[in-house]
Amino acid sequence: MTSYVIGIDVGTGSVRGALVTKSGEIVKTHSEQITTWNPKPKYYQQSSNEIWSLCCNVIKQLTRDISPNDVKGLGFDATCSLAVLDSNGDPISVNVNDDAEQNIILWMDHRANKEADLINETKHPILRYAGGKVSLEMMVPKIRWLKNNHPECWKEAEFFFLLPDFLTWRATNNDYRSLCSVVCKCNYENNAAYSGWNKEYFDVIGLQELSQNNWKKIGSKIIKPGELCGELSERAARETGLVSGTPVAASLIDAHAGGLGVMGCTAKNIPNDFTSRLALVCGTSTCHMAQSINEVYVPGVWGPFLNAMLPGLWLLEAGQSVSGKLIDHIIDTHPASQSVKRKCIERANIHITQYLNDILDKIAESKGLNSVDELTNEIHIWPDFHGNRSPIADPNLRGMILGLTMACDEENLAVIYLATIQALAYGTKHIIDAMCHAGHKNIQSVIICGGVSKNKLFVDTHANAIGLPILIPEQTESVLLGAAQLGAAVAGFYDNLDEAVCSMAGPAEQVKPNLDTASYHEKKYQVFLEMLSHQRCCQTIMNS
Repeated sequence: MTSYVIGIDVGTGSVRGALVTKSGEIVKTHSEQITTWNPKPKYYQQSSNEIWSLCCNVIKQLTRDISPNDVKGLGFDATCSLAVLDSNGDPISVNVNDDAEQNIILWMDHRANKEADLINETKHPILRYAGGKVSLEMMVPKIRWLKNNHPECWKEAEFFFLLPDFLTWRATNNDYRSLCSVVCKCNYENNAAYSGWNKEYFDVIGLQELSQNNWKKIGSKIIKPGELCGELSERAARETGLVSGTPVAASLIDAHAGGLGVMGCTAKNIPNDFTSRLALVCGTSTCHMAQSINEVYVPGVWGPFLNAMLPGLWLLEAGQSVSGKLIDHIIDTHPASQSVKRKCIERANIHITQYLNDILDKIAESKGLNSVDELTNEIHIWPDFHGNRSPIADPNLRGMILGLTMACDEENLAVIYLATIQALAYGTKHIIDAMCHAGHKNIQSVIICGGVSKNKLFVDTHANAIGLPILIPEQTESVLLGAAQLGAAVAGFYDNLDEAVCSMAGPAEQVKPNLDTASYHEKKYQVFLEMLSHQRCCQTIMNS
């Protein structure tokens, strides 16, 4: 009889699940789409009731052909979105006059810009763990927005959950919070000297009420990722079709689950050292995860967070607010997009990025170039179309494209698409440079996971632009694997989370940088940085 664990990943657009063996083999997956409401610009909302129902559906589909007794552990990850519930655990609308079911402020919601600015103006010492600035994507500015703008919700709210913790609460009835959630997104203080909520900070920012009843609304009991959160309740067992008493692990934020899933992968001649790797968890946005033995403070980068992903290590978390979504946006808004998409359908539904990659190869060959990289000599892009998360930490930055002409054919689309991928790679290099300048000098390889890891051009471009080997895990579902590793740790498959990570990750393909393009990319990177200074100059002029 084979024993399994289940990993559930609640992303921005879907609930996904995987049935996984002790060795890390993903036997089966299933997904369900999540409804997202966009009632006004910058507002994005979801329903916790719908998401939990989808989780149950996914689990039922995964276990159709096995006995529920064969599932020995359950792990959850989710976006760092804010779920609001009343004292009965029922949803409360997060927007005035909206349906109560819309009780989640999605991570990418930017309504709390003013609140984030006011918090950052305090320059409170705890903000050093957020790169010096709290992000409007985090929980605390969103709660402050509710207090300022939605007094009815503020009055009725009994629980403020980050979505990963809502899922474990819903599964076990235990009102525990994962250290990953609270330390990375909620300004929970956790270092070698102190672990706990900082009352003075919450008093200063006008949220003193949260300290009442031993911080019940935002979490009285905090546990580490992969520790036992509790057992599946009888109610949740009926809803999922699993056995009550099944161990449920403390959760992770989705990007952190992806980082967990890839950290233990192996490749020839690449050190298998957690602190020498930068993990890129790519999707709608990209999160950059690096770990160190000691505290390293990097302006514009979140952290360092002790024990937030793996025990005993300090996590640095950087990111790009849009990456995969930016590539889609650039393609979809180009005049040649529709004709290219029709050709993709005619050619046996070839993916549009592959079609564009083929065009780039043909253009480079016709010009006698050794690499497609050099096709963007006159096209330069600053990629912060949705603000900068790291290392500038400015949600008000905007995207820039330099070098446009009247051309609107598919060759022009292909070159702009390439320049977009290069800009994202330079954004990663910018983050690495900031980390190294601050004292993290041990990054020797980059691991890329997520849908874009299947795009050879994206991977090759990152290797060439950064100048480091890129690892692509053989197991493509890294986020699901990370959630399953949590379940494996509490199922007793392994003695601890470290062992589960190293035993289940599997091998990775290695892509080495083309050193012949190094000089070209260094010039492009200089232009990249100049574009930032020019945007700052324009802002100064217009605000004068």
